[in-house]
Amino acid sequence: MKISLFITCLVDQFFPQVGVAMVEVLTRLGVQVTFNSTQTCCGQPAFNAGLRWEAREVAAQLLAMCEHELETADYIVAPSGSCTTMVKKYYPELFAHDAEMKKRAERVGERCFEFSQFLVDVLRVESVGAGFQGRVTYHDSCHLLRELGVSRAPRKLLEAVSGIEFVELEGSDVCCGFGGIFAVKYPEISNAMAADKAANIRRSGANTVVTCDAGCLMQTAGFLSRQGSEVRCLHLAELLACRERS
Repeated sequence: MKISLFITCLVDQFFPQVGVAMVEVLTRLGVQVTFNSTQTCCGQPAFNAGLRWEAREVAAQLLAMCEHELETADYIVAPSGSCTTMVKKYYPELFAHDAEMKKRAERVGERCFEFSQFLVDVLRVESVGAGFQGRVTYHDSCHLLRELGVSRAPRKLLEAVSGIEFVELEGSDVCCGFGGIFAVKYPEISNAMAADKAANIRRSGANTVVTCDAGCLMQTAGFLSRQGSEVRCLHLAELLACRERS
């Protein structure tokens, strides 16, 4: 199988190690990975801000790139439920006025998957040969859970990791407060939500918290760091890239 990697803006700019980890896991499973460096933002920030014409312009560029990649790749895979949702659910909405563009968006959306969703639902894999020592909990990112309906896939992957002690997080399905431009427009509310999330993480007793979106990773890791917490924040791909000891 061959996939084209869609590396999102936050991963590209702030968490490049997540992209590297994703490639390590996929190649370990025998998947051929390609990357098109001409890819751009999916347009979600402009879309969320109500600037539909700007979002449409950016989306058209990424859509064309995806179509080019899908001439030789089987799927587009991204380390983000948020950006995957944009492509799968909101591109057809953005181009609803243009029948041909809407059809193109729907065709690409059918072959675009978030990382954990791809591993479990497409590859039918739960154990990736990962090993990790520690007590780990998981935060559900909003778009992945609510828009794509993905909840069990990340948990199945975590529970299959050798050496891990997985514990559920109280309020795991409650937003961390990032919410894209929400954190910029309403910083006080965003900070209060992050505080609630951090309190729940502390109560879990976990020394590592995992999420599937870089925005949640940035929000949660930033708040915990400012508190002086020693809890590690990892993207799912980073944890799965850790090898099982022989």
